[in-house]
Amino acid sequence: MKVKNILAGFLIALVASLLTIVVYNVFDDSPTFNTQNQSINSALTRVSSGDFEPGSLNFTFAAERTVHGVVHVKTIREREAREIRNPLEFFFGPREREEDPAPDIGFGSGVIVSENGYIVTNYHVISGADEIEVTLNDQRNYVAQVEGIDPDTDIALLKIDETNLPHILFGDSDALKLGDWVLAVGNPFGLTSSVTAGIISAKERTLGVLRGSEMPIESFLQTDAAVNVGNSGGALVNLKGELVGVPTLILSPTRTNIGNAFAVPSSIVERVVENIIEYGEVRRGILGVSIREVTAQLVSEKGIEKIEGVYVEEVINGSAADQAGIRRGDVIVEVEGNETDSPGELQRYISRHQPGDRVAIQIKRNGVAMEFTAQLLDREEQHKLIRQQTETLMGGTFKMVPQELQESLGLPGGVQVTELESGPLKATGMQEGFIIVAINKRIITEPMHVVRLLEDYSGNVYIEGVYPDGRRSVYAFSI
Repeated sequence: MKVKNILAGFLIALVASLLTIVVYNVFDDSPTFNTQNQSINSALTRVSSGDFEPGSLNFTFAAERTVHGVVHVKTIREREAREIRNPLEFFFGPREREEDPAPDIGFGSGVIVSENGYIVTNYHVISGADEIEVTLNDQRNYVAQVEGIDPDTDIALLKIDETNLPHILFGDSDALKLGDWVLAVGNPFGLTSSVTAGIISAKERTLGVLRGSEMPIESFLQTDAAVNVGNSGGALVNLKGELVGVPTLILSPTRTNIGNAFAVPSSIVERVVENIIEYGEVRRGILGVSIREVTAQLVSEKGIEKIEGVYVEEVINGSAADQAGIRRGDVIVEVEGNETDSPGELQRYISRHQPGDRVAIQIKRNGVAMEFTAQLLDREEQHKLIRQQTETLMGGTFKMVPQELQESLGLPGGVQVTELESGPLKATGMQEGFIIVAINKRIITEPMHVVRLLEDYSGNVYIEGVYPDGRRSVYAFSI
């Protein structure tokens, strides 16, 4: 009897539940989960390949519009014959020389930016090449000529003899926001016409990687779009198919994508291209300061009011900044009304101006807001000032290495000790004429670098360098 009552109660409860579900579905107007998924999927594909609709999330328009404007760049570097070690030379004579060594072959990508054959790529892709071959997406091959280079931004401009080429228009990289979708178009591992998608992860990244440049300008866009070896010099485009960056490097222990790729923004690339086409070289105004990011630690150390702007670490004597009245310890907060909260931003805003341009600089000095107007110098004027610059520290006087001596020793830079008086440097046995190449493994290229590294340093110091006669030495002491 009890079993029958329990079964009857279960059946009544089941019928009641089913009636409740039916009534809810009849009167409830909200869409179901499946319906929502269908509406999202339809939104992804509602834009045809021939028309871009703002606000949509469709990659096919940008991909089809740009894939024909990206090229494969092949570089050929001839190698000199080298000696081959013969394992039997003890019995049969000295080493042999390699005959007709195979050339070094390199690969990268490029972006056609005009219908008459101008192609943007990275400087490091074509640096040192004896011959450059370009292959279009339709497999046509051309020999390319180098129109101009800009090692400061790692950008180069090539030219092929052709017209009516599919090309990619420049977009506004300054308008990009974190989280915006972008596509990377290039030739990773030689796989032509590859397209990957990602977002803008960060802007104005300064990484300290353009060390072969005298005045590097780093204001990289960071993206998690898959970028690998061979993508360098290709295109980073927005969903309109406009060029917003040129992928340049990845940070990865394996040299393969792990979601950290960096591109030169189009605001910098476009100006480099315009300068090379118009002048045959890049003309860029120079402010003449060494800068660093304002961090919580720096705020505490220097007594800065708050975390903002860019800290002026050094001002080159006679530079545009020096003549304007900017001093070491100032914090640059704006350039021409544009906020500068990172070294990359400051470099980008200054790099837009030509030598001779007058630029409004807003700074804070000891918490007090001030404004100066700096008339930017050109590269040659800046070079002269740096070579004339003298710094003194620990009994040593430092100057730039004379150009002829630098070239004869094959040095990338260095600072020469021109005078030595009593002090820690002389106590090590160092002699006048010694050329400092590195301090604690950090490359030295200007006299101010010595002061910056040692002025407030405490600990062991290792100074590496060479004498004019080629003798190499290392000096060590503690401060």
